[in-house]
Amino acid sequence: MKQLNTLFFFALGLSAFAQSANPDLIAAAEAIEPKVINWRHDIHEHPELSNREFETAAKVAKHLESLGIEVQTEVAKTGVVGILKGDHPGKVVALRADMDALPVTERNDLPFKSEVTTTFMGAETGVMHACGHDTHVAILMGTAEVLAQNKDKIHGTVKFIFQPAEEGAPPGEEGGAALMIKEGVLKSPDVDAIFGLHINSATPVGTIAYKPGGTMAAVERFVVNIKGKQTHGSQPWGGVDPIYIASKIVDGFQSIISRESNLLVEPAVITVGKITAGVRFNIIPESAELIGTVRTLDPDMRELIIRRMTEMSEGLAKAYGGSATIEFQSNTAITYNDLELTEQMLPTLQGVAGTENVKLVKATTGGEDFSYFQEEVPGFFFFLGGMTPGNTEAYPHHTPDFQIDDDGMLLGVKTMSQLVVDYLSAS
Repeated sequence: MKQLNTLFFFALGLSAFAQSANPDLIAAAEAIEPKVINWRHDIHEHPELSNREFETAAKVAKHLESLGIEVQTEVAKTGVVGILKGDHPGKVVALRADMDALPVTERNDLPFKSEVTTTFMGAETGVMHACGHDTHVAILMGTAEVLAQNKDKIHGTVKFIFQPAEEGAPPGEEGGAALMIKEGVLKSPDVDAIFGLHINSATPVGTIAYKPGGTMAAVERFVVNIKGKQTHGSQPWGGVDPIYIASKIVDGFQSIISRESNLLVEPAVITVGKITAGVRFNIIPESAELIGTVRTLDPDMRELIIRRMTEMSEGLAKAYGGSATIEFQSNTAITYNDLELTEQMLPTLQGVAGTENVKLVKATTGGEDFSYFQEEVPGFFFFLGGMTPGNTEAYPHHTPDFQIDDDGMLLGVKTMSQLVVDYLSAS
């Protein structure tokens, strides 16, 4: 923690050393901005759910091939990987964009509004790019074009990773970053570092936000199964009430956060999102189930919380005459920005966006499976402003009214292109 705090203060003092952006990269990015916007509109109008990104992948592959980039398709089901070799030898850097949309019915009045519908989990729903992945794909397509036009400035190799299923694979399927890694996306050639971004509807166009170290939370899904003894509602003494036990466990979980977790280190959250029990008003049931999520940003705190949730579930159930088991499923690891890589690349961000537009921010308890790449190689993940300047409010991600200003994407193309050139040149 001392090392991280030291970097915070050091990072604040780096503004005087912002690195100048390459004018050729900037000019190339500005020249293709209309194409980037058109790609985004097309992808937004034709969204596809996780592991079903067939049309999106085909558009990406066709574009990369047109640039003379080596292309691999059907990686982790629908993923696309492009490999661009620079004119000079050197290390390998990867750039990642996620491609999947969400089961959300769009309410925006846009000429490129999604009208796509599907059946999801047994219910009819719309499909929408309600998290901005359409912009991520368009930005990386644009970055590929800029870098393909400037191979003379590339000292090494660039991998463009277009990833399926960041939002989570359908039940019973593998997917996302974990499956791409399993299938060798970081090998042949071996990746030395990886960069990624996420558009943010609540920060202004033209700005970049970042944080060294833990940036987004590790996400665990948990299920607690509580066993009691069924009895008539008029005679509770004849059984063991699993609903009462469930209420004690829910209450106990919050004491782990408020009384046992050092929130001065990093934030942490335990949320019970679903309680299932009983079939009739006058029957105390046999069992109850709790389902929820744990969000942590510190490995030691994560270990403490999971251990105490297990002890509390089992102990409270036993104390009230029942029994309980708890299972955890990891959805994402901690999105951890490598300290040295963050320090190295901060002047690049400032040189492209302007020092005053690069903001050091606090961590968020949202999750991101880019974290799995960062467990394998040093990585840097940042947030790109997507809110129209002058606006003071924005609809959150994953909602029907979510919107991104097209003007935000140009900075993404410029920044990703410059990160590649600067990282490989320094290496």
